[in-house]
Amino acid sequence: MAVKIKLKRLGKIRSPHYRIVVADSRTRRDGRAIEEIGLYHPVQNPSRIEVNSERAQYWLGVGAQPTEPVLAILKVTGDWQKFKGLPAPAPMLTAEPKADTSGLFEAAVNAAGEAKGEAITPKAKKSEKKDEAEAAESAESTEA
Repeated sequence: MAVKIKLKRLGKIRSPHYRIVVADSRTRRDGRAIEEIGLYHPVQNPSRIEVNSERAQYWLGVGAQPTEPVLAILKVTGDWQKFKGLPAPAPMLTAEPKADTSGLFEAAVNAAGEAKGEAITPKAKKSEKKDEAEAAESAESTEA
């Protein structure tokens, strides 16, 4: 049985992401896999690549053949060079961690000054609203 390391496509139209899987060469692209050993998200900038290096080395060692796209990914992560005994490549680019939004909010509030939890204009009382409505009605009746 020939075993391949290939990409299994997931995601919506125009928003693909892939899992790096070990599967029998006769299975279809998104078919049953023996094992999932990584992720590849090409749409993100920089691309998100995660490979379980230990499992990739095992499968390469027992004779699994990577497809061309997977071979390129393994070369970027350095797993192919480790398997072949070549020098390691330059480190991969990774996305910067996102800033904590609650911390940014607190900083903005502190920069704006002390924020009060009170309304700017006082609420009108119900009795005042009724008096104003009656006064408006009487003014309309006198004008007519």
